[in-house]
Amino acid sequence: MTANFVHLRLHTEFSLVDSLVRIKKLVKRVADLNMPACGISDQCNFYGLIKFYKAAQGAGIKPIIGSDFWMASSDSEGKPTIITLLAMNNTGYKNIIELISRAWRQGQQQGVAYVQREWISEFSEGCIALSGGKFGDVGMCLLAGRAEQAQELLQGWIRDFPNRFYLELQRTGRENDESYLHSAVALAETLACPVVATNDVRFLNRDEFEVHEARVCISEGRALDDSRRERRYSEQQYLRSAEEMTELFSDIPEALENTLEVAKRCTVNIQMGKYFLPAYPVPEGLSEGEFFRKISEEGLEKRLERILDKSAADYAERRKVYDDRLKFELDIIIQMGFPGYFLIVMDFIQWAKDHDIPVGPGRGSGAGSLVAYVLLITDLDPLQYDLLFERFLNPERVSMPDFDIDFCMDGRDRVISYVADNYGRDAVSQIITFGTMAAKAVVRDVARVQGKSYGLADKLSKMIPPTPGMTLAQALEEEPILKEFLAGDGDGQEIWEMAVQLEGLTRNVGKHAGGVVIAPTKLTDFAPLFSDESGGGLVTQFDKNDVEEAGLVKFDFLGLRTLTIIDWARIMIDKKRLKLGEPALDISAIPLDDKPTFDLLKRAETTAVFQLESRGMKDLIKRLQPDNLEDLIALVALFRPGPLESGMVDDFINRKHGRAQVAYPDAKFQHLSLKPVLEPTYGVIVYQEQVMQIAQVLAGYTLGGADMLRRAMGKKKPEEMAKQREVFAEGAKNQGIDPDLATRIFDLVEKFAGYGFNKSHSAAYALVSYQTAWLKTHYPAHFMAATISSDMDKTDKVVTFIEECRHMKLKLLPPDVNSGEFKFTVNDEGNIIYGLGAIKGLGEGPVEAIIAARNQGGAFKDLFDFCSRVDPRKINKRALEALIRSGAADNLGPTVNTPKHNIDHDRAVMFASMSEAVKTAEQAAANSNAGMMDLFGEVMANDAANTDVYADFRRVRTWTMKERLHAEKETLGLYLTGHPIDEYESELTHLVSSRIADLKPDKYEARGEKGKGDEKPRQSVAGLVVAQRTMKTKRGDTMAFVTLDDRTGRIEIAVFADTYIQCRDVLLKDGLLVIAGQVSIDDFSGMLKMRALTIRPLAELREERVRELSLELESGALPANFIRQISEILEPYRGTPNQPARCPLVIDYHRSTAKAQLKLGAGWNIRPEDELLQRLRDNYGSGKVKLVY
Repeated sequence: MTANFVHLRLHTEFSLVDSLVRIKKLVKRVADLNMPACGISDQCNFYGLIKFYKAAQGAGIKPIIGSDFWMASSDSEGKPTIITLLAMNNTGYKNIIELISRAWRQGQQQGVAYVQREWISEFSEGCIALSGGKFGDVGMCLLAGRAEQAQELLQGWIRDFPNRFYLELQRTGRENDESYLHSAVALAETLACPVVATNDVRFLNRDEFEVHEARVCISEGRALDDSRRERRYSEQQYLRSAEEMTELFSDIPEALENTLEVAKRCTVNIQMGKYFLPAYPVPEGLSEGEFFRKISEEGLEKRLERILDKSAADYAERRKVYDDRLKFELDIIIQMGFPGYFLIVMDFIQWAKDHDIPVGPGRGSGAGSLVAYVLLITDLDPLQYDLLFERFLNPERVSMPDFDIDFCMDGRDRVISYVADNYGRDAVSQIITFGTMAAKAVVRDVARVQGKSYGLADKLSKMIPPTPGMTLAQALEEEPILKEFLAGDGDGQEIWEMAVQLEGLTRNVGKHAGGVVIAPTKLTDFAPLFSDESGGGLVTQFDKNDVEEAGLVKFDFLGLRTLTIIDWARIMIDKKRLKLGEPALDISAIPLDDKPTFDLLKRAETTAVFQLESRGMKDLIKRLQPDNLEDLIALVALFRPGPLESGMVDDFINRKHGRAQVAYPDAKFQHLSLKPVLEPTYGVIVYQEQVMQIAQVLAGYTLGGADMLRRAMGKKKPEEMAKQREVFAEGAKNQGIDPDLATRIFDLVEKFAGYGFNKSHSAAYALVSYQTAWLKTHYPAHFMAATISSDMDKTDKVVTFIEECRHMKLKLLPPDVNSGEFKFTVNDEGNIIYGLGAIKGLGEGPVEAIIAARNQGGAFKDLFDFCSRVDPRKINKRALEALIRSGAADNLGPTVNTPKHNIDHDRAVMFASMSEAVKTAEQAAANSNAGMMDLFGEVMANDAANTDVYADFRRVRTWTMKERLHAEKETLGLYLTGHPIDEYESELTHLVSSRIADLKPDKYEARGEKGKGDEKPRQSVAGLVVAQRTMKTKRGDTMAFVTLDDRTGRIEIAVFADTYIQCRDVLLKDGLLVIAGQVSIDDFSGMLKMRALTIRPLAELREERVRELSLELESGALPANFIRQISEILEPYRGTPNQPARCPLVIDYHRSTAKAQLKLGAGWNIRPEDELLQRLRDNYGSGKVKLVY
């Protein structure tokens, strides 16, 4: 039996500020309760509308579309009130869209959208209004005892909404519910206004109230037990059944009947799946189709001039192929009504190219279109690479064409702005995205609102793996330590239980990186808009899928960092070529068969090469050895989990290198007609296009039908596949091919169709990969400088790229205020100059100020000169510190360009004089601003030029190497002028068997024997941990790979589970370790590899191995309080019951007449830590302190 009540007021999760209601669960619950309809009224938005509309219709429930609005009070002191509008028809739907958009664009305050009373009057047509209960303006007046005013307000509403205004009644157990209800019913009777019952729903089940309160607290930034928190909700605001509502309103049955009445009156038909293209302005006298054909044919002429030789004997024959393909594509595009789409894309891409904004060669299936190629939308000849138009636009399945266009990161926003100006700011916007409560964040949020400690939240959150898309359930399954921790911690369990219920709820909105919609009229004819507080930053309130459902056409403007890198490199290269009298570089005209480039690729030296830099990709390249662009296209397509796991990749490699037979597609079942289709990939089915061509060649499918077959194979529906198998066999028979063989090949194709990749995308991106590899081969310094500049804000990336520069034997000059720019640059000698923008603590503003001052007055002489010339408003003390500590000010130091040059002393002196330099500069600036002239100004200035500005600071303590390197690490993210291991240089021979560069494979390994059961460590090395990664073994244990660097070389060391468990705590990044283990040759890479058996911190091993600490003292040089001084220095490092000290102290004592060696008693034993050695060296001279082994 159909229920006699319909919910009209309900917030879904898309209200963001409250509600736990997820749309799919809502629709299922409403269907279970036999309710004929359901309304949603999210807070001033339609974010979830299309999702709800489709789900409700799918479940046979009538969707009622509405929205709650905050209405600003006419009195500046008054509180805002609630009003709900429901759309009766499409006019009402459009009016609510307009009202929502205006609220965000014109009525937004501190992130909340408000409407004005008169706006509602303006957009009242086609809407039913609900009064908002006790939170509405009528309700507030009734509760305040202002009955007359309430009556006036209600009469105003009835005028705006004749027979369409309902006084809303609620019984949710909240304060004043009943007193409001009785006053409202009385008023309704007086003015003959209908009443309607609602339950103001926020969650589906009664027991979710606590979790809902947590959701509200998360969005408000409050804690659950905060006594000042407003408690606006009750546990009765769940999705009540009709029976419960009947019981609740047994005294006012018409309030329930009216819900059905409202539901009957509200019918909105949202047109879905029909596209509305914006019009492209075409010249008079031509239709859009004619103009489109004309410019496509002209474009083909220009392209053919470059790609075909007119004097060749077969020119006419080759040309015909292009002409036929163009005609075929044009006919389909015009017949499907899409010329406008192509023309708009052509227009903004041409604008970008005219304004020097780099555009990618294409991506996605769009590169398969010859029309796109001749209109310069893509830069890849589809006929040369067998790219299919039907993979992009299938005449047998009408769907929008979809060009994804890559622009350089810097220029993308300019292109979007051009499109908005060109098609009207009201017709162009970006697309909304919804952020959800993800696993790691929701745990922290719940802990905060529950008042649990930050430490617990942090610990719990860090136990969840940082994998994208990780869920709490998955984390619990994958991480045994997490399960263990929760089992023993009640607080942790409480957090977890609530977090699971909140996980995945929508929490905020953002902007889609590249999606732009262009409407044929104004956007609000199709979707409501959301904006930032200034009224700018427009986005549609429907996300990328919903916006297409609503009929708007989406264009993807994507930012590709690689295009920026290529462009920056090209600008630097062109400067060099200009000096050499060479023409500018045209990256689109480079030869695609350059041997040195493929040699670089085969060596897998692909760090910084687009798409080819990951560890797994380098391994694949080494095995595959690509030697032409087709191989490179296949490489990009094959490097995905499906092909790698299916054995397809091994098959491809073996066939390429002659270790397996090349067959089309398989040695047992092959047909020679497939040779032209499969030859470029050695007979392996790598691409979706090949699947389509096989169906065309073997079974006579049209390419459109073949595209449908490819999609069906991807979905793997058995009944659909059985039907297709018959069609395939029948088609093959008609072609004169044995149907049995055809069926065998069909089954083979079906197996690999799921792994097939879109060749158009692969080819376009392989071309970009090739361009970056070509630049790295022929202009390595320029390419690496551009690459590092593009990732300057990510220190770990900068470090990787700088390591690659060292590996490539490129000279990297340290940062320097006298020659550096904001980005990394290349000088005339081909050396890379460090970019000042990569120094932490130094932003773009300070760097611009430095460069401006340098351009105006030449190189800086010293720190005082620097401070007096650079704008002091731009360079603060922190920026100055960063310059000195990173080494960028080394050329301003006191001993630079002198025989006594000492970098550690210079940095210490400049650091000490920094405050004085700033003060002097400020004083000089103040004087000149005040118009004060020194009487002796000229004389003083000349004197100053000859004085030593650092005179007062030269006696400061010189920095230690450790301090210098630590400062570089903090400001640059890496050690630039040395290596932490240098401090231990003289001791290493006593601590390890060899340096990394001198390692040899263990003897039994070199003889090809395996050391059975021989678990003795053979060799040991010391070094800095520069990288480490962990992985799970097949048994589920954790093991690690650690990369150790000791300045002579690097080695990757495998730490198996048993060793890892013992040493996990010492495996810290930037730790100095001594690792002993077995060294062997890695068959795969040909390099040495090591298996760790013991891992010790270097400092700990030194304490164990050192025999004594020798201190050389001369009687004449000792201070009067020497005994007290040395006791104080040694005290923190002497033995204690918890930390015994076992290194004896020996003093070599000299006087003019005698010398003696004093070995102090065991009570004076010390722990030889770095800090102690440093203090002794500072006080008694660095040559006087020695460790004896």
